[in-house]
Amino acid sequence: MRLCRIEHQGTSVAAFYSEDFVTPLTVAAAAYTEVTGTSLELSDKDDLLAFLPGGPQVETATTLANWLSEQSESNAPSGLATADVELLVPNPEPNKLFLLAGNYAAHIEEGGGIAAERAETFPYVFMKPPTTTLTNPGAPVQIPSVSPDSIDWELELGVIIGKGGKHITETDALSHVAGYTVINDISDRKFRPNPNRKERSKDSFFDWLHGKWHDTGCPCGPCITSAAAISDPQSLELQLTLNDEIRQDASTAQQIFPVAAVIEFISSFVTLEPGDMISTGTPSGVGSTTGTFVKPGDVLKASISSIGTLVSPLIAE
Repeated sequence: MRLCRIEHQGTSVAAFYSEDFVTPLTVAAAAYTEVTGTSLELSDKDDLLAFLPGGPQVETATTLANWLSEQSESNAPSGLATADVELLVPNPEPNKLFLLAGNYAAHIEEGGGIAAERAETFPYVFMKPPTTTLTNPGAPVQIPSVSPDSIDWELELGVIIGKGGKHITETDALSHVAGYTVINDISDRKFRPNPNRKERSKDSFFDWLHGKWHDTGCPCGPCITSAAAISDPQSLELQLTLNDEIRQDASTAQQIFPVAAVIEFISSFVTLEPGDMISTGTPSGVGSTTGTFVKPGDVLKASISSIGTLVSPLIAE
């Protein structure tokens, strides 16, 4: 089951997602009642967490999704062409937005580092401000005027927490996941506030960190795939193109710390809450290794199997 949020008739609504059509859940529920004579108690709100594992209406949404997939073209409710609707960030208000740095060995090595084995290290976790970085699928990513010449891409698997908790074990971690989405961790590789500054020992770290925080720097979507539909998050194919040229081509199997281990690590010292998101790091193929940075007019397409493609055009701020 894939769910998205769309702008429809002046309001945001929850919908079933496919590359060709989206069907608002309320429309599907009305058709279900008309065909079966059975009414479904279904919320008309756009909070997708309610319909995903850990949510109060997951069974109803699953019943409706299964019914919808079984309908012939003549019986199916009329959907909206995906190309004609405005897609919205599928999980727009996470309390916490975590991201990983250096979770693929090849990405560490392409940047000149040496990857350590999992047993010898720990995940590097940082955060982005969700209210100003999360950006709708298809909406422009702004190249910041303060530092326009070193903006890079990072395709990542996003994890949405459904059932919160602390001290979650790796064995139990995936039962806390509501679903998965696509994230592009837009990064400014050469951000240097106050170029005439007096150098301090930690300047390079904070330059790197602040380069993650530009407005619109975390496009997300186009949908959330239910955790029930992805039994193994370590078997997903990732591919990113810049102007239709492949730049990243990898698999989540290459992660140093798998999704379950990341959840265990973060929850060992932070209470995870429903809706929190974790972006699990990027594979090799980022632009900085070849000196290729985005410019106005470019288009990034970030794809993950079983989820979909997140399209992000680039514009000047």
